Amino acid sequence: MLRLKFIIFCTLLFSKPSLGENSIIVQSTTSTYNSGFYNYILPIIKSEINITAHVVSVGTGAALKNASNCDGDVIIVHAKKRELDFVEKGFGVKRFDLMYNDFIIIGPKQNSAKILISDNPVEAFRKIYDTSSTFVSRGDDSGTHFKEMSIWSKAEINPTQFSGTWYREVGSGMGATLNVASGMGAYTISDRASWVNFHNKRDLKIIAEKDKLMFNQYGITMVNPLKCPNTKSHNAKKFINWLISPKGQNLIKNFRVNGQQLFFPNAN
Repeated sequence: MLRLKFIIFCTLLFSKPSLGENSIIVQSTTSTYNSGFYNYILPIIKSEINITAHVVSVGTGAALKNASNCDGDVIIVHAKKRELDFVEKGFGVKRFDLMYNDFIIIGPKQNSAKILISDNPVEAFRKIYDTSSTFVSRGDDSGTHFKEMSIWSKAEINPTQFSGTWYREVGSGMGATLNVASGMGAYTISDRASWVNFHNKRDLKIIAEKDKLMFNQYGITMVNPLKCPNTKSHNAKKFINWLISPKGQNLIKNFRVNGQQLFFPNAN
């Protein structure tokens, strides 16, 4: 009897809970979550196609890793090369462009690095380096972190060798990173949606923006059922097809925070 109870206990403890027949798990970048986008769009999707989406909000790298471990049905992230590599390796089925916005460089109002709003991102990062101004990095292998490191690379600077001095790596999401930057009066890079929805701006402002290098494309991909047999492919296809449909794209366009459009649909 005790043995039977122990087996039942272990089964309940380690078995994956059922999320319902009409549900999916979405592995998502934090920026779409932090912006309030899912609070807006998911109830509409539920009412339209009866699919309940459970969002796991992590950095892009973690989202792709989770999905490659078959923990998820759909991925919404923003690192196109890595997404295409995910599909090429057989973990995903056809990636679609979903929507875009842009990255921005945030910094203190006193702007110790003397960055001009007209400076491109590479020039801005070089000024931060030249003045040893404090820069807070997500340091979490997210899409935003990936973009940041690509800019440092173009500037021919390896900031990690200065980790713990003027370069601070927090290993956390966008909200936490902005909070640290706010508390330290530091520079950082953010997606615009997270910045608009961020409430603890204090002495921070947009320092540089609107450069083609700061383009921020979001993609959507279904996890491959051939790799992950438990993938709810029927639900995932319905979910993706609705978001890339004219109606879904129009509703993405209509999502606003403080009157500002945060995402621009561009499904192909």
